[in-house]
Amino acid sequence: MPGRPATDQQVNLYMTSRHHHPQRAAAAASGISERTGRRIERDPRPPSQKAAERPRRRKTVDPLDGLWESDVLPLLLSRPGLRPVTLLEEMQLRHPGRDWDRLRRTLERRVRSWRGEHGPEREVIFRQDHPPGQQGLSDFTDMGDVAVRLSGTPFAHRLYHFVLAYSGWEHAEPVLGGESFTALACGLQNALWSLGGAPVEHRSDSLSAAFRNLDRDAAEDQTRRYEALCGHYGMQPTRNNLGIAHENGAIESQHGHLKRAIAQALMLRGSADFDSLTAYRGWLADLIGRRNARRDRLVGLERAVLGRLPPRRTTDHDEAVVQVTSSSGFVLKKVFYTVPSRLIGFRLSLHIYDDRLECFLAQSHVLTLPRGRAPGDGRRIQVVDYRHIIHSLRRKPMALLNLVYRDALFPRPAYRAAWEHLLAAGDPRAACRILVDLLALAHEGGCEADLAQVITEQLGRGGGVPELAVLRARFAPAIAAPPQVRVELPPIASYDALLSSPQVIAGATA
Repeated sequence: MPGRPATDQQVNLYMTSRHHHPQRAAAAASGISERTGRRIERDPRPPSQKAAERPRRRKTVDPLDGLWESDVLPLLLSRPGLRPVTLLEEMQLRHPGRDWDRLRRTLERRVRSWRGEHGPEREVIFRQDHPPGQQGLSDFTDMGDVAVRLSGTPFAHRLYHFVLAYSGWEHAEPVLGGESFTALACGLQNALWSLGGAPVEHRSDSLSAAFRNLDRDAAEDQTRRYEALCGHYGMQPTRNNLGIAHENGAIESQHGHLKRAIAQALMLRGSADFDSLTAYRGWLADLIGRRNARRDRLVGLERAVLGRLPPRRTTDHDEAVVQVTSSSGFVLKKVFYTVPSRLIGFRLSLHIYDDRLECFLAQSHVLTLPRGRAPGDGRRIQVVDYRHIIHSLRRKPMALLNLVYRDALFPRPAYRAAWEHLLAAGDPRAACRILVDLLALAHEGGCEADLAQVITEQLGRGGGVPELAVLRARFAPAIAAPPQVRVELPPIASYDALLSSPQVIAGATA
């Protein structure tokens, strides 16, 4: 063929064909040109016998000028982990007169060749063959580079990720806080109940992030809880060694695949902004469901050998007991939460989940609160629901002026903007009264969002805060008028007719 040298087989075929065919036919039969055929006839030796040794392009002079043996090699022998660029910088300091930048590639090739012949033994990765139903893996992965937003606000979160090693079936859900046993227990149980079975072995990392801020006793308690969690589902708990990520490789690689799939799906969606966390959870579950559908055949093989689930879930939350103070709230992990004032003085039992607190009075569930997390700098934050305290605040509106959790009290930015506008007018008393009335109207009329929109539009036009009378007329709940009931009393004489009735007379005779 043009552009390709003839092979030994083609030369032999050509010379054999020439015994019975002309030059052109023999060349065509052997796949070479007629010109190549004439050259072969002048020198019938096979190409393998005519290949000349490639001449050296580089001079035999050592470009390192003997410094490899005198300087570089002793450094490598004493410190095998040195990188070529570090050695190059050291040579520049020792011998400043040489053009070391030009010799960088030469030095890199020498170091690589030396390590291949004389370097230390390296760690070997042993690829594993996972049988169906044998192993499931859990891990957390940060989603900061995906840039998901909730109602326009960046949503910093992680994903809990569970994967079956054999089929690749996966489950993922957002985690608002850090890596914790609570997030692991909740996510793992959600995955197993969605899958419909449990593998023989559950592998996680060392859980060092979950135990980081715990003392020794608390860490041991978490370890016992993890073992009890796996035991409840008949799984053998295992962990990879600390800092050895490739031992969890079956899920580490899946992290990258899932995050790329999420990024691509968000591009197709046209936006990474979701109305709420619930909407984001639903969208993510739908995406993962479609990914699992492509693994249906392997998942079917794996489900056939999975262990049966127990009758019910086990504990997937932390617990605490708090006292509700006269401020109509309690403090948990440097976060102040408000509750309805009727609970002041009571002790509440809390079930602490990753995203919420379930509050119990004795055995009765009384309240669900969104979970807050204090920043790592020691500052305290507040999770405040204005509905819990608005009735008392209406009797003491001036308390709003210097309220400790005033900034957390405003349910939407529009109410904060209204407060700042009123306060800028110079009358704090009027500002407190008007804003408290606005919050009371939002609560009683069930119109928090609509009222916020009206305030935003009015402030945007430069008209100030709308008049309360106008807002009450528009949003205050209508009071239904009582029905008019007319009662007609029969005349007394009408009862005399009953005395002459045959039924009454018969009854009297009996």
